[in-house]
Order: sequence, then structure tokens, then C-alpha cells
Amino acid sequence: MSQNNIGKNKLLRLDQAHAATLLPAPRPADSHKGLFGSVGIVGGAAGMVGAAFLAGTAALKLGAGRVYLGLIADDAPSMDPVQPELMLHPVHELFKLDHLSCLVVGPGLGMSVDAAFWLACALESALPLVLDADALNLIAAQPRLANKLQSRKATTLLTPHAAEAARLLGTDSTTIQNDRMTAAANLAERFNCYVVLKGAGSICVLPDGECYLNTSGNPGLSSAGTGDVLSGIIGAFLAQGLSAGNALLLAVYLHGAAADALMEQQGGSLGMTASEVTDVARNLLRKLPTNSR
Repeated sequence: MSQNNIGKNKLLRLDQAHAATLLPAPRPADSHKGLFGSVGIVGGAAGMVGAAFLAGTAALKLGAGRVYLGLIADDAPSMDPVQPELMLHPVHELFKLDHLSCLVVGPGLGMSVDAAFWLACALESALPLVLDADALNLIAAQPRLANKLQSRKATTLLTPHAAEAARLLGTDSTTIQNDRMTAAANLAERFNCYVVLKGAGSICVLPDGECYLNTSGNPGLSSAGTGDVLSGIIGAFLAQGLSAGNALLLAVYLHGAAADALMEQQGGSLGMTASEVTDVARNLLRKLPTNSR
């Protein structure tokens, strides 16, 4: 995408009608888990294992066949009693698996030397990557990681909020918020990535320059863990075989639409939790019009 095109692209509308054209194909009667991919989640440093659980649960409930968590914390649990379908491993074991469909790196990752090492391993892999949270902060802080990202040949999706985008672009949040479309386009061009710049009216930019304004979402998403849920949903759609662009757009719309449904159900957005967003997003996915599938 040329710098000359930034700001000149038409901002397309991401709404329910468009989301309905992006849905995974109906599942055949003889389905099995191997048909729907395997998501690997890299994160869960000490004190932040819950973030990895949120991302993994979202990936599982939005349709991934299998979900593996590679946890960094030395004392990480070996099983989640709330969601026992998740397969928990020390992070080094995750990278030995040979059947993963994609990696989601960042939920509860932290900024340690170990976190940077495992992020570098992910950047060197041939798998599609979803990068969130401290994965983005590490890339902003360490030029060698930024170089690895820029030189990747495989698909990468970035999910920054304004502060993370500012760090990646070497500016400040006010500058990002003053021209969100240009900021998102600059990130997509600099790193040759798919990008969602999260916030009120999330902006999605594809590497070919297409830009979308998401029409769903509300302030209820301004709570801990909702970004982890979004990254897990994107991973689920990648694992099920959606193109990177369709996976990103469908996940962003559903994530916001789930928050809108919760706000209506609860009579406001105050106190909305990330776990609630996951469950409602799954229900909405089931109810989206099927005539475009």
C-alpha cells in the first residue's frame, strides 16, 4: 500500500449485512474436530494466566476444533477446571506441536526476556499470527522483533488499541486518535499486516489498502480481558479456514455486536465482562443470517 493512497481509500462499512457474507461454511454431518483447526495461544505469564484462558476459551467457543495454551508462568496450572477442554502446556511444548493452524501471541504475555524469546520464535514460524497486547509492546520496544515482523512472509494480524499503536509508530495516543484511519493504514503498510485499531469505531485495514469502519460495540468493551477475547475469536476463524481478512472483519464485528446485545440485555454497559462477551458472541454467530453461507 503506497503512502500516496493513505487517507484516499474509501472507508467501507462493517455491519451485520457485511458480516453475514463472511461466515464459515456449514459443517457437514460427518464433521470431526480435525476439520476445524487448532489454535495455539502463547502467553499466561505469572499473574496473567487468566488472559490466556480468556483467549483460549473464546477460540474454543467460536468454533476452533482444538485449542492449546502455551503458558509462560513457572507455576501455571495443568488444567482449567472451568474450561477443561483447553489443553494446557508449558510454552516450550507448544512449539513442538506440528498440527497448529495459527498462533495467538500476547494474552498475558508480559515483557520479560522469556516473553521476548517466545515471541521471536512465533515471528520466525510459518504459521499465521495474531499479535495482541504485550506482543505489540515488545515489538515496539525491541527493534530486532520489529525487523522480524517486517520480514515475515506468513500472514500477521495486529490488534492494537491507540496506546499500543502509538508505541509501534513512535508517536502519542493523541496523534493516533486524531487520525485513526491513517494510523491504522500506516501500521498495515509498515508491517505488511492486517490491522484492527481498536476503539470507538474500530478501524480495520487490509494489506491491499481496503479500510473498514466497524459499526458495532460500546464502552462496555473498556474492561480487562475483552482484547484477549477478540484475539481468540480471530484465531478461531483462522483455524476454521477463513481468509485473514474475513477472519479479522467477522471477529471484530461479532465482538462489538456481542457487547451491544449485552448492553441491551443488562440495561447498560457498566460492569460488562470479557467472559460474557464470548458467550454472547457465540450465540450471535449461530443467529447470523445463513443465506450468504
